[in-house]
Amino acid sequence: MPTPISSPRALVSYGPLKSGGWKLKHVSLRPLREKELLVEVVASGICQTDLHFAGAESGFGVHYPRVMGHEGAGYVREIGPGIQIAKIGDPVIMSFSACTACEPCDTGHPAHCADFNAINFQVVPENFVFKEADSAESGPDIYGKFFGQSSFASWSIVGEESIVNVSGLVENKEDLALMSPLGCGIQTGSGAIINAAYAGPNDRVAVIGLGGVGLSAVMGARIAGCTQIIGIDRHESRLELAKELGATHVVKVDPSMDLQTTTAAVRAITNNLGTNITLDTTGVPALIAEGVKMTGFKGKILQVGTAPETATLTIPIHEFMVSGRQFIGVVEGDVIPRDYVPKLITWVKEGKLPLDKIVKFYAADDYETAIHDMQSGQTVKPVILW
Repeated sequence: MPTPISSPRALVSYGPLKSGGWKLKHVSLRPLREKELLVEVVASGICQTDLHFAGAESGFGVHYPRVMGHEGAGYVREIGPGIQIAKIGDPVIMSFSACTACEPCDTGHPAHCADFNAINFQVVPENFVFKEADSAESGPDIYGKFFGQSSFASWSIVGEESIVNVSGLVENKEDLALMSPLGCGIQTGSGAIINAAYAGPNDRVAVIGLGGVGLSAVMGARIAGCTQIIGIDRHESRLELAKELGATHVVKVDPSMDLQTTTAAVRAITNNLGTNITLDTTGVPALIAEGVKMTGFKGKILQVGTAPETATLTIPIHEFMVSGRQFIGVVEGDVIPRDYVPKLITWVKEGKLPLDKIVKFYAADDYETAIHDMQSGQTVKPVILW
């Protein structure tokens, strides 16, 4: 029998966070439809993407009211028609959704699904799944299924394609909570290095921005055995943590100085060869431009951080051609979550991916503190517990 829902709550975004638009509310949920599951959420990581899509007055993918969250983990409590990926009681980690039918999906690149934006961000009638519990109006009117999951809720309706069944891999509720960020931030950083860049022992890697994604890239580079791993950030604490997690060198960005000094430092560390792999997590155009300059011949520049929609990058065409560099956009590490997340869990258990060094837990009621600590650099990866 399905488990009765006990007073579900959700963090509902009625407007930008900075203007007080995020509120914890008691909610109700509509019945399940085909290819949907009801998940009792244990924990959900907070990612900059949540703030990006629910932190502005307008823009691509910005809709209100909505429930964010796309790094969720929990237990299946009910299944809709046609579900084969899980049964009631199974522990699951949630990730993004994809169509499974387009050319990128068909060739093993679901994170670059041709319909990625529409599937993960679009407001369509079937994605309105929540409703304020005390509302007198009929029908759900709060958008859910963000990234197929909307895991900023104690219970959520999740699309089948967002589910990674981790039965037999995760032992208890506490472990499941720790693993919750694997479905986005951790797979994005480590996957970009391992899966998209095919990093190996001969590679010199620079990671610009040492938040959850950047530090995951550092750990991924260590797993790949890269010869030099250079962490770049403005927070001293993040630089020290990067060294603990596998960085062979660190470079501090000084906002008061010309960013060219950062590139010069990386060039010096690499004996003026430049990096083979440069990964940007910041989305800051000026830093991205320096990332191009610090990359050596035949090097790869991986763009992971979300830049402003109108941002552009000027590339010296002749120099780029002669150097043989590649500028590559990477979403979600370019991985297949159902294949890659189990690998991540194994690496966590083996100590190769020490999540406990970057994760900090907060009660759902303390979400504002969690977000503040992430933005200030005090916490790398905040996870809210339901």
